[in-house]
Amino acid sequence: MVVDFGAEAVAAEAFEAEAFEAQTFRGEAVKVDSAYDAVHPFAEPTVLSWGRVSRFRIRIRWGSVRLLLMTAYVVVYVRWSLRHGIVVDPISSLVSVGVLLAFAHVGRPWRSWARLVGDAAIYAAMIFAYGASYGLAARLGRPRQVEAIRNIDRLLFLGTDPNVWIQQHFYDAAHVRWYDVAASIVYFTHFVVPATVIVVLWLVDRDQWVRFMKRFATVLFIACASFVVIPTVPPWLAGEGGYTALPRLARPVSRGWQHLGLTVFAHAWDVGKGWSNPIAAMPSLHAAFSMFVVVFFFPKVHRRWIKALLLTFPIAMGLSLVYLAEHYVTDVLGGWLVVGASFLLWNRIERRRRSHTAPSSSTLGGTTSEQPQQAVGV
Repeated sequence: MVVDFGAEAVAAEAFEAEAFEAQTFRGEAVKVDSAYDAVHPFAEPTVLSWGRVSRFRIRIRWGSVRLLLMTAYVVVYVRWSLRHGIVVDPISSLVSVGVLLAFAHVGRPWRSWARLVGDAAIYAAMIFAYGASYGLAARLGRPRQVEAIRNIDRLLFLGTDPNVWIQQHFYDAAHVRWYDVAASIVYFTHFVVPATVIVVLWLVDRDQWVRFMKRFATVLFIACASFVVIPTVPPWLAGEGGYTALPRLARPVSRGWQHLGLTVFAHAWDVGKGWSNPIAAMPSLHAAFSMFVVVFFFPKVHRRWIKALLLTFPIAMGLSLVYLAEHYVTDVLGGWLVVGASFLLWNRIERRRRSHTAPSSSTLGGTTSEQPQQAVGV
C-alpha cells in the first residue's frame, strides 16, 4: 500500500531513522515505530520513505539460521565426543544424524520435512537390519564358521596365518608404536566417515544421495544375509572361548586412543562391544565401507596422486583390521568384492534407464542424441 501524506512528508522524514526491523516467517507481521504512531495512530503498519508509506518486510534468512544451527551442533557434538567418546552404537548414531538433518530443515516447507522423514526411515531400516542379523542366525541354528575362513587365509598365504604373523612381528604388549595409534584411528573412522558422507550428500545433492544409498543398501543387504547364512568367528575370538583355530591373539582396538590420553574413546568402544555382532565378520563392513566411499567419489578425482592417496584409506583399513585381529584377510577381500558387485549392478541398471530415457532429436541431416553427463560415482 502506498499513501501520499503531502505536507506531512517533511515531518515524517524525522522518524525514518527510528524505523523498526520486523522479522517475518512467511507472513506480513510488522511493527510501527512508537514515534510515528504518535503522529498517525491509525496508520497501517508501515515505514516512511520520502513522504510515502510502504509496508516494511524482512524475511528471516533461513539459510543463515540453518548454517548457524548446524555449526553449533557440530561444535557441541565434537566437544561431547572428546568428553564421552565417539558414538559407536547404531541407535545413538541414528539419533545424531537425525538431529543434524532436522536442523538442516528448519524453515523448509512441510513437503520437504515429509521427504526427510522418508529418507531417514530408509537409513534407520538399514541400521536395524544389521542388528537383526545377529539374533536371526542363532534362531535359525546356523553353525558358526570357525576354521573355514582361516583355511582360505592359509591357502592364500601358503600355510601362514596373517593375523598371527603380523602380531608376532609388530605387536608389543609393553610398548605402543605409531602404527598402534594409526590403527586405532583408522578403525574408528568406520563410525564417522560413512555417516558424514551420507549427511553431506543429502544436504548438497539429493540425487547423488539416492545413487549412494542404493549401492550402500545393497552392500549392507548382502552383508547381513551373509552374517545369517555363514556367521563367522573373527580371529580375536578364534583362540578363546573354547575355540582353538588360532593361538590367542590381542585385540588392541582402543590401545592407540589410550596412548593419546583419550580414554573416553576407549571407554566408548568397551561400551559399544555390548551391542556389536561378534560373528558379523564375513564380509568385513569396515573394509567394505572404506572402499565404498573411495569408489563412489573416484570418478570425480582427476589427479593421479589424489587417487593414489584415496586408495590408501581402504588399504590402511584392511591392514588395521588384520593387525587388530578383527578380521581375516579373506573378510577384507570379501567386503571389497561386495562393494564391486553393488556398483556393477547399479551401474548397469542406471545405464539401461539412461538408454531408454535419453532425449534425442531428428534433423534433416540425420539423428543426434544428447548423452547425459557423467555423475558422481562409478
